[in-house]
Amino acid sequence: MTKIILALGVLAASLAYPTNSSASELANSSNVTLEAFTMMPMIRSVSVSPDGKKVAILRATTKNGDYVIEIRDPFNLKKEPVVLGASKMMVSSVGFLNNEKIGVSFRQILEDGNSKRWVNEFAITDADGKGKWVIPSNNKRLGFFQIFDLLPKEDNTVLALTDVNDNRIPDVVRYNLDNGSFKTVMRGNTEITGGFVADADGDIRAARGFDRATNSIELFARRKGSTNWKKIKTISPKSRESYDFLGFSKESPNDMYISANLGQDKTGIYTFNIETGEISERLFGLKSVDAGSIIQNKWGSLLGYSYTTNWPKRYFTDPNEDALYQSLEGLFPRKFVNITSRSNSDDVLVVQTSSNKDPGTFYIITNKQKLDKIGGRLPLLTEDKLADVKYISYSARDGRKIRAYVTTPNTKGPHPAIVLPHGGPWVRDTIIFDEWAQLLAANGYVVIQPNYRGSTGYGLEHWVAGDNNWGLKMQDDLDDAAMYLVEKGYTTIDKLAMFGWSYGGYAAFAASMREKNIYQCTVAGAGVSDLSRINATLNEDEFLSELQQPTITGISPIDKVEKVNIPIMVIHGDIDERVPVVHSRKFVTELEKLNKIHKYVELEDADHFYDTLFHGHKNEFYSNLINWLDNDCGLKN
Repeated sequence: MTKIILALGVLAASLAYPTNSSASELANSSNVTLEAFTMMPMIRSVSVSPDGKKVAILRATTKNGDYVIEIRDPFNLKKEPVVLGASKMMVSSVGFLNNEKIGVSFRQILEDGNSKRWVNEFAITDADGKGKWVIPSNNKRLGFFQIFDLLPKEDNTVLALTDVNDNRIPDVVRYNLDNGSFKTVMRGNTEITGGFVADADGDIRAARGFDRATNSIELFARRKGSTNWKKIKTISPKSRESYDFLGFSKESPNDMYISANLGQDKTGIYTFNIETGEISERLFGLKSVDAGSIIQNKWGSLLGYSYTTNWPKRYFTDPNEDALYQSLEGLFPRKFVNITSRSNSDDVLVVQTSSNKDPGTFYIITNKQKLDKIGGRLPLLTEDKLADVKYISYSARDGRKIRAYVTTPNTKGPHPAIVLPHGGPWVRDTIIFDEWAQLLAANGYVVIQPNYRGSTGYGLEHWVAGDNNWGLKMQDDLDDAAMYLVEKGYTTIDKLAMFGWSYGGYAAFAASMREKNIYQCTVAGAGVSDLSRINATLNEDEFLSELQQPTITGISPIDKVEKVNIPIMVIHGDIDERVPVVHSRKFVTELEKLNKIHKYVELEDADHFYDTLFHGHKNEFYSNLINWLDNDCGLKN
């Protein structure tokens, strides 16, 4: 395997196989402005069968998506494909379940009386296009259905989560792909309620439960061959230290890989022995960021560890996998390279590249020497149209080090600037290609995306530092990001704005009412405006009500609308379930009462998440965003 890519001698021409003229016209279009960003991804996913004889490509046929699934010969991509239509589904991904069956994830709107919501569904069909489409959750004995282990040692059986007895507690079943029959192998109960982990043989060996008496999460595991569960860890909501099961060791079946702090600021990776209760020395960890996870092959062998600095990184312990990735990275310098699918023999590899100037491009490598380009996600966004991204750090006003990404337009500066805080807030930005930052840069804006205090990934102390600082120190970090751009000459003090989504939308609400405001305007997308309302939703989860609710205090924007002192645009999807649209509607109602300068855009049939935004949504959203910043906000004046 170490020479799998080293002898590559053929770099095939770009292969694009649109199924109608609309896709072809799009690929050749000279329109590289808004349309380049609003079109749906032309290639959404690519998967190879275990035997390497077939590859499934999810391809758009128009700018609206209208996806079809192509089943092609990876060794002869020009051969006429089997085409599976999916006109009634918004297909999001496709993957081989075995050599003959594919699994298709799709979304659809469920209407219940006067309400609508997006639901995720899963279907199974034959790769030759001759079989029926089977939606397992339509089986009256099954509830929701989610495959979580393909069981590569078996030909026609997978492990899936479902709800066999309709008690809203997940069960594990072995599902037969050929005939739809199933056997329950692990029944969830009031003690063990989910979080199931299988070992390399497909045996369920770890799970989690919830102790209502203490509102704590309990982690369970069992020895190889045993039916008796052993409580491994109780996680109190009053403790913020991490402790997660990552998987089992294939070589030592009673050793589990765990991710934990164990008294340190940054999480590391260890093994825990189920029999003895002993925890190993730290196997992997860094001083600057939290460890990510383990990397295993489909048979359970450890290949290495993952972590994230500017973008995801890998540390391989397996020399063959290390050599393979070094070869791939040599082929695609300055890009993040990921093997997204591979045959059992590695004779067929699906590789995706991405970078700030590559929205995502798929390739197939066959026979360890031939490279064919399948196509790009957003082919109109060519490298010359995209902007450079730097991973920088700056000091907040109290001295805290904040890491951030700066996206700079290709034209000469200084430029008007946008502070773009991530959602969450208990996540972190990891920028490889960011559509919003690139959209703004293409329209002449420099963009900074800070991992402000309260972000995860940079250790326990940085995460906890955001507690009870909504609109306060967390907001200071964002203002200090703007001032960093001014100090470094990227922009000027009179050309600043903020745009954010979800928690970032909250931050934009809060920014609109800051005293001695440094911004000319803000844009609040799907934002939290009422802290009491968002806290009330956490009461539905006993663990979160103790873990997260005590951390959400600070400025509640809905209570201070009279302090808004700059123009604000508010945008929200009308069927948002994560942050209901009432947050924006009530804020806008107050703006109207007080005659504050504002604009409101409500996206029909849009949920909270980016993947539910279609071409029409993005066209309305992006055109309003750029027009607001250019003209109403006056950043281009």
